[in-house]
Amino acid sequence: MKKRRRFSTQKAGLPPGTLIGYGFDPAVKTKVRVIDFNSDQFYESEIHSIDDLSSFKQTETVTWIDIVGASQIEVLDKIGQLFGIHNLVLEDMLNTSHRPKTEDYGEYLFLIMKNIRLQDNDLLIEQISLIIGKNYVISFLENDFNVFEAVRNRLRSSKSKIRKTGADYLGYALLDLVVDNYFIALEHVGEQIDLLEERVIQEVDATQVKEIQGLRTDLLFIRKAIWPLREIISNLERGDSELLSPQMHIYIRDVYDHVVQIIDTVETYREMVNGLMDIYLSSISNRMNEVMKVLTIISTIFIPLTFLAGLEGMNFKTMPELDLDYGYPVLLLFMLLIVLGMLRFFRKKQWL
Repeated sequence: MKKRRRFSTQKAGLPPGTLIGYGFDPAVKTKVRVIDFNSDQFYESEIHSIDDLSSFKQTETVTWIDIVGASQIEVLDKIGQLFGIHNLVLEDMLNTSHRPKTEDYGEYLFLIMKNIRLQDNDLLIEQISLIIGKNYVISFLENDFNVFEAVRNRLRSSKSKIRKTGADYLGYALLDLVVDNYFIALEHVGEQIDLLEERVIQEVDATQVKEIQGLRTDLLFIRKAIWPLREIISNLERGDSELLSPQMHIYIRDVYDHVVQIIDTVETYREMVNGLMDIYLSSISNRMNEVMKVLTIISTIFIPLTFLAGLEGMNFKTMPELDLDYGYPVLLLFMLLIVLGMLRFFRKKQWL
């Protein structure tokens, strides 16, 4: 899991509702894009003045306001004032370390989620906030990574189902897309686990433990992001918000099933990674045992040889074998026979 640098701001002592960005990259310029649509009309543009949004507030069409970046917090503040969004909601939106949650404010639903995307073989977790009103949806993202481009493309088609429904279905489509990104991330993690498992089984090396720990970290971050999402979607499905039409509950239940499936997959992968660590440690232990076995065999072979060498090296005046003409080669031959005999014995016992 790639850790992106965080730009934190000290908020201690400030009154509730103070709008200060926490965890945002100041290099990402704030952009506001709007899509206004119904079954017959479609309008898409980038907004440079917040006053231009006031014309969409009282229309019968559905308006999607997509905000990227927090370098200009006053933009979010003005949009909040225009649509009657509470300052505490805006404060939570500006805190990228906030836990995923959902709240019903009567006139709008507020959701915080964590999106996972794959970039250069790394997993990035970034926060997405959604506000779903009667005829509008406001999305707020950390970076302009086009996570919702698939939904935009669907909206551009006059035959799209989203064009024929309300803001609640648009909110569902955005939520469903975020959940689908978890499947992409888990597919990547699953492939990494399979490749690493093959390498660990074939031959262990020192780099593998770092890779195993990296996979553990990835799965931990995914689990922390997806686990609260189950509660969020469950609350939406069981809730009685007037902002969600009755037919929306079947779609939300489908997303809930996907989240449960993701959680089950994460738990399965965590067990697989723990199994990989066990295999790695067992392989290292077996390798160490093999080394110790070889060293023990070598030491055992040299015990009688050392005894004979020490015996013949004693400094006594009377040692008859020292006067033999062939005493030295006979001793060497005897030592060789001992070595061969012990090697045969070890092989018979399948210790070699």
